[in-house]
Amino acid sequence: MDKVKAMQTFVRIVEANSFTRAAASLDLPRASLTATLQNLERYLGAQLIQRTTRRLSLTPEGERYYAHCSAILAAIDSAESNFLGDQAGRMAGRLRIDLPGALGRAVVLPRIGEFRQAYPALDLTISLGDRLVDLTAEGIDCALRVGDLPDSSLVARRIGLMRFVIAATPGYLARRGVPATVDALGQHDAVVHFSGRTGRAFEWTLAGEGEGAGGAAQVPMHGGIAVNDAEANLLCALQGLGLAQLARYQVREHVAQGALTVVMPDMCPTAMPVSLLYPRGRIANPRLQAFATWLAGVFAADPDLRLAHD
Repeated sequence: MDKVKAMQTFVRIVEANSFTRAAASLDLPRASLTATLQNLERYLGAQLIQRTTRRLSLTPEGERYYAHCSAILAAIDSAESNFLGDQAGRMAGRLRIDLPGALGRAVVLPRIGEFRQAYPALDLTISLGDRLVDLTAEGIDCALRVGDLPDSSLVARRIGLMRFVIAATPGYLARRGVPATVDALGQHDAVVHFSGRTGRAFEWTLAGEGEGAGGAAQVPMHGGIAVNDAEANLLCALQGLGLAQLARYQVREHVAQGALTVVMPDMCPTAMPVSLLYPRGRIANPRLQAFATWLAGVFAADPDLRLAHD
């Protein structure tokens, strides 16, 4: 029996909480995983996983063995990574990544060819969307997320900061006027952007920039249209449907072309952190290390997304 392969199979079954999902993530038949686990349990003389028709659960022996396996596999990945640094073209395997739709399409995917060129033998499976995915259950190696994160067993590495502006079309501003104060802002129509996960509208919290700036002000905004997607938010703003709170990376070309005008530039909406999430212990995986380093570089090169202003 290949002990390392058996450990890898056992860990993936536990993380996916499903033989079927684990088999799909490993590109192996389900029967192969079942046989490997049975052989492992027979070899150890202990049952590791309790199986029911609805779910899997670890036995006390399985919990202890899982902790040891995770540490051993992380150590193996770490040792291998010391030799793979100069052999990027030979780094092989699959990396499963989940990206927010708008940010993934506008920032990550236009440059993903650079990563593929650096690691041509590494296969990428990329999903796009804003739903709250279960990384371990779905066999995803890492996920990019925007905003404050709930407490979880996942590790979060902050790699960027999403900055926002308030903008509208010149036509809308000609009809309704250009707001110059927080009170005037609240009298305008807004394209309301709400979370697809919680259903709550994102707050408009503004803070002054520069010396002598005042404190933050929360402005209740209302309008005749609400959307749960960042790209839809931009499209509605471009049609003159109201003021919109938009990410700077989204609007810079539209502002440069005159399609949108930034209002109250000295009052900035609160920025939101951008983080890469992955299961604890997984960062020792050289494939994930390589992607995390590359992705951090992508954000560091963008003045509207880097962690700190120069």
